[in-house]
Amino acid sequence: MRDPGRVAASIDILKRFAERPMPISVLMKDWERGARYAGSKDRAFVRGLCLDVLRRWRSFRGEESTRIATFLTLRDVWRWDEARIAEAFSGEHGDGPLTEEELGAQASDALDLPAFLEGIEDAAVISESMATRAPVDLRANTLKAAREKALGALKTLRAGAAPHSPVGIRIPPAPAAEKGPGVTVIPAFGKGWVEVQDEGSQLTVLAAGDLKGAQVLDFCAGGGGKTLALSAAMNNSGQVHAYDVDARRLAPIHERLRRAGARNVQVVAPSEPDRLAALEGKMDLVFVDAPCSGSGTWRRHPDTKWRLSEEHLQTRMGEQDEVLDQAARYVKPGGTLLFVTCSFLREENDQRAEAFLARNEAFGMAGPLDGLADDARETLAPFADEKALRLAPWTSGTDAFTLIRLRRNDR
Repeated sequence: MRDPGRVAASIDILKRFAERPMPISVLMKDWERGARYAGSKDRAFVRGLCLDVLRRWRSFRGEESTRIATFLTLRDVWRWDEARIAEAFSGEHGDGPLTEEELGAQASDALDLPAFLEGIEDAAVISESMATRAPVDLRANTLKAAREKALGALKTLRAGAAPHSPVGIRIPPAPAAEKGPGVTVIPAFGKGWVEVQDEGSQLTVLAAGDLKGAQVLDFCAGGGGKTLALSAAMNNSGQVHAYDVDARRLAPIHERLRRAGARNVQVVAPSEPDRLAALEGKMDLVFVDAPCSGSGTWRRHPDTKWRLSEEHLQTRMGEQDEVLDQAARYVKPGGTLLFVTCSFLREENDQRAEAFLARNEAFGMAGPLDGLADDARETLAPFADEKALRLAPWTSGTDAFTLIRLRRNDR
């Protein structure tokens, strides 16, 4: 495909998104089924352009013109010159020449946030930070390879040490129109030396502290990303019990555990309530990666930004309250409930923790860095206040995560 066909395909996908916001991955698959002629580079181009347009959807779209939003992205983000832009909007497979009015369009002052969030603290900074591409972050799996060894196997990907995580590896974002690195097909991934995991997610595990020999419950384990990181941090000592209410989300964990060499993990399926009940009141730490809006990942998934509504946020808040109450049952006296979300919204973090404490007198708030070793404390201190660890693109250069430490005080 040439530029006109690629740009026209992107505009068509974005128009469908404007009519009915849905996961961009679904719209991409629909297009790919009807575009058998499209190669991998074509798909990377279209996906990359669609995501970059969605990152600045409100400020570039003006009077709800998807063509203008696409044009401004090509001009101001991809830095195409006038000649290439003119060619892209012409020809038999193009979307039609740009009008004088369209060519004169400029970005508006609108924030690239859902309208109901425009009044939040630091809205302008958040809007700009979330409108950029994110790097690809990996975690060196120290059960199989030190970070230096893993980096040696990733030289062709321009990989370097991540700035904060002691096991983090960072690959810069792919240039506009280019396909990102195929991390999961490299030998180091197949050998279990590395896992794809944002550095912010890695730092939440660092904030869990020294858990060697401990009993840990990963209560919302999903596909096992944090389970694997906890297992490695514990050096296969103690036990990590990986549970998720959704068996489909939990399914990939078995292969990932095998590849990583994680031997201290017990997978607890939702169909095994007796096994879960047996853990009540026995866990040194319960790690709750709670369901949330996903606002912390808007750089990677900008379509979710425009599918978030006040009603959806309220639903997530209710789910978080329910999950915290359920997870609290498994914390032993003196143990820790670590509440984590990939969200920067106070409604999903501070307010949920405060509501939980009002309902659960046995628990109290602990400092986010309480009990950490000096090196971990030094790494995390710049991003912590008295209540929470707050990671974000505009502070730590990671996805946004919030971590709150709650401690069961009854003996």
